[in-house]
This record gives sequence, structure tokens and C-alpha cells, in this order.
Amino acid sequence: MTVDGVEFGVVKVMGSILNPVDGNSFVDLAIFKDEDIFVDKTDFIAKMSENINKNKRFFAVNRPRRFGKTVTADMLLAYFSKEYDGKKIFDNLKISQENNYAEHLNKYDVIYIDMNSIKDKYLSYKDDSSLYIEGIDDIVDFLQYMVICDLKENKEYAEQIDKAPLVGKKSLSSALEAVCKNTGEPFIFIMDEWDLIYRDYRNEDALQEKFIEFLRGLFKSKSGQACFAFAYLTGILPIKKYNSQSALNGFKEYNMLSPEPYEKYFGFTKDDIAEILRSQSCDISHQELNEWYEGYKLNGIDIYNPDSVISAVNDGKCKSYWSGTSSNEEVVHLINMNYDGIKDDIIHLIEGSTIQFNCRTFQNDMVSIENKDDIFSSLVCLGYLGCVDDEGDYRVAYVPNKEIKTALSSLVKAQPWFNSLPIIERSESLFKAITDLDGNKTAEIITEIHNSPNVSLLTYNREESMVFCLISGLMWRTEREYECFRELQSGKGSADLIYAPKRNMNLPILLIEFKYGQSAEEAMNQIKEKEFFSRYRDGDYPNDVLLIGINYDPKTKDHKCLIEKLD
Repeated sequence: MTVDGVEFGVVKVMGSILNPVDGNSFVDLAIFKDEDIFVDKTDFIAKMSENINKNKRFFAVNRPRRFGKTVTADMLLAYFSKEYDGKKIFDNLKISQENNYAEHLNKYDVIYIDMNSIKDKYLSYKDDSSLYIEGIDDIVDFLQYMVICDLKENKEYAEQIDKAPLVGKKSLSSALEAVCKNTGEPFIFIMDEWDLIYRDYRNEDALQEKFIEFLRGLFKSKSGQACFAFAYLTGILPIKKYNSQSALNGFKEYNMLSPEPYEKYFGFTKDDIAEILRSQSCDISHQELNEWYEGYKLNGIDIYNPDSVISAVNDGKCKSYWSGTSSNEEVVHLINMNYDGIKDDIIHLIEGSTIQFNCRTFQNDMVSIENKDDIFSSLVCLGYLGCVDDEGDYRVAYVPNKEIKTALSSLVKAQPWFNSLPIIERSESLFKAITDLDGNKTAEIITEIHNSPNVSLLTYNREESMVFCLISGLMWRTEREYECFRELQSGKGSADLIYAPKRNMNLPILLIEFKYGQSAEEAMNQIKEKEFFSRYRDGDYPNDVLLIGINYDPKTKDHKCLIEKLD
């Protein structure tokens, strides 16, 4: 590749599958690393390289869309492939600090398969009857055919492949065994979006089994394994299970349910974010990035969605970039299955609850969904939920950040059943009670929320629990029209909770103070004495201001609410 007349890391071009060099996303980032956002994760190469030619050398590292799967695959390609000049790419990056940095640098022929590209070419092939080749009847046949054709661009390989048995049936495993037997040099195998068959052809069981048999044929037998010094699969879903066993037992798997010890390579870390903010001219604060894109807790490490962070920094604005991803249809399908009340559970998760689930039964596809646990496992793998370990096969699911909350909320609100949910009706009733200055009805609804299953699991022993009750209760009525602020400095102190209408909204400002183990009167008096309303009395806020004092008495288990309109 040449930039401004300078060759950058490419020796020559061979093909689109064997040692491809065109459109390498990692090399593009490395070229402009001093001008654009670049986070150096090249030490991951060292973690993978130490397994070259070892017994455990086959890896499946899966994570959600937009979490850097392709960039990582392209990085490994640029490091291992003979067709790159890796020293020009990696000499000033982290990997160059490793003692054995050059041991595997550009020493291998790499078979790199981008399944999205294969699918696009297959659809073009299928749509043009003049291109038909006997025996190439589905995408798996086409995949093997494409790889063999690309290998045969190498004259030496072509001679060996033509002599191999079963090549007429498009057996890639036979072709590779013939080549490796002659050269004595194993390949590196990299497959991006390896699980495309399980997602895009989810209802075609025979095709899925054919695809997994294709992979088994490459990696199961001793002769097949000998063809590869290292293999790396990356996608979204874990490897499909049959009878609770992985279909590719020889692969070591890492995913959002079980990422260790590679957690920090699944996205951006806090240190990565701090470095980005130091190196970029940006108006976005670390706190805003935390709120919007952090929240995936992988074995104690905080992970941010990398693509969303880059988009936000480049745009100078935090928003949900997730809503444009094609996984939305998969999520809608899962939620609408409504196993064991999953619709209500998703609502509670969006409101801020957590839910325990068991990931053991998950078959790692989008079809073999048998219960609510499988749905939660799927949503974690897709990135719509985060999770933390809760002993053994159990995990605790939660909505990780504001971006996902926004995306999930939009999906849920678009469903025909949304407005008929009791939770939504309760949210409307709570807002109406507050704006009608009906303290008794407000306290009654807050008590109902407090006694609901998703809240009763909380330790209700402090004001924070009361805040959660009110926020979850008001969320569905106020999300589009209000900004919600916690502990906002106002007057002579900080108000516990403020709902301020968005611009041009003729709605009242809600100024709320909570008291646990004290009275609602004390909460109201504090609002007035500390003048929490002072910032809204004049100037740009012509809206009415409602003063709301709420208490909870742990002895009587009762809430009380006082509401006044500021004069």
C-alpha cells in the first residue's frame, strides 16, 4: 500500500483469500495513527503467537458487532502473512517491544476468509445463471470453490491441488493436505464473521450442518490439523453446540459470556479512553463517554464499545450509534418470543434492574432458543446486555450504558404490545398523579413499584433505592420529553433528583427530595430552605416548578409524598 508515494507494508498482491492485502482496515488505521484515533492493541498478537504450532492453537474469539472483530483479524493477517512488510507496520507499536517480536513476522501463507464477502459473491453467482458451475449449489460449496481457486493462483499449489483426490468434489481439506505434504509449511487460517451461516441462514439446518462439517473436515483429523500452524475464528456467536458439546472441540473459545483472559482486547478500556481524550481535540468529557458507551464488565475490567467511542469523538457528540446495526431484527425476534414473560424482564432491565440467568443450555445459535436463559445469553453475545459472573454457569444481566438503553427502548416502543403493558400504564399514572399534585396517589404508585418483583430484590435501606423506584416508574412517560439529573447543584446544595423538560417543552419541572427514615415534611422543608428551585425561578425557565418531597418509613413500610407548585 502506498501513501504519498511511500510504500507501507505491502510486498505484492496475490489474491482475495490467500494473503489478501487490499482494504486491510488495520493497516489503514496504522498509516494514519498520528492523525486519527488509533488504539494500540498489537500486544494481542503476542498472546496469539505463543500458541503457534502448539497443541492448543485453534481459537474462536467472538464479540458483538462494531467491537473491532475485523480490525483484529486484519491485524493478525498483516503480522503473519508473507505478503506484508510487517516491520514497516509494527516496528513502532506495542508488539515490537516483545522479545520474540520477529519470530513469526510475515512467515506464513494466510488463508483469510471474510464470510460477508463470500456471501456477496455467492449471491451474485446465484443471480446469474450463466455463471453456474456443476456441483456448486449452496454457499458452502461456493466457499470451498473460492478458496481452492485462490490457492491455485499460486502455480506450485495448483500443481499439487490438481493431483489431489476429491478436488472434483471441491474438498478444500484434500487440497490443503496435498499442498502441505509437498511444501512442509502449514498455513495460518483466519475467518471473519465465521458464524454468518448461523445468523443469516438461521432456519436452514442442513446448510448449517454442512458448514460445520466443512470446518470439522479442516480441523478435526490429525492430517487436517497438520495443515495449520494457527487458526483464528471471529464472529458474534460462540461455536454451535450439539448435545451440549461444541461442534469444534479443538477450538478454545472466548466470548462476552466467558472472555478471560483476553478481556481488555474485547473493546476500549479506561486507559484507552484517557489516551484518546489526551490525543484528540474533543469537547466530549470522560464522564459522558462513560455514561454512553462504557458498562460492559468483563471479569472486573470496564469495556467501552470502540466504534461508538470513535464515532462520538469524531462527531463531537454522544448519541446512540447502535440503532443502525442490523442486529435489531434479531433482538426483536428474541423479545417477541416472550418466554416466561421476557417482555416484562426487558422493560425492567431498561429501567435499571438486574436479572440472573443460566448460560449452560445456550446452543449458541439464534434458533435453538428454548427458554428465557437462552434469550439472555443471546442478548449478551449480541452486545445488547452486559453480564457479570454469578458462580458457575450463572450470570447477572443488565443494560450496560445509555447507548444500549436508548436502542432497546426504541425497539421496545416500536412493538405493537408496548402501550398495553401494565408497566407503561403505571408510568403514565405516576406522571399524572404528580402533575395533578396528588401526593397520596403518587405515594401509592411508588409503594406498588417498591413491592414489584424487580425492585423487591433490592436492599431497600437507603435513599438510593427510593430514587431507583421513582426513576423506573417515570421512565417510560418522561424519556423523550425530559432530561433527568441526579444530585444537581442548585441553590444552597444539591437536589436529589430533577426532571427538566427538553427545550420548547411546555411541561413542569419536577424537583424531588427523598428522605429515608424521616418525614416527607422534612424533605419538603429542605427543598425550600436550600432553595433548590432557585436556578429555575427566573431566566430561561418559564415552566411551572413542582416541589416534591417523598419519604419511606422502614418501620411502617409506608411511603408518603407531598407536592406543591412553586409560586
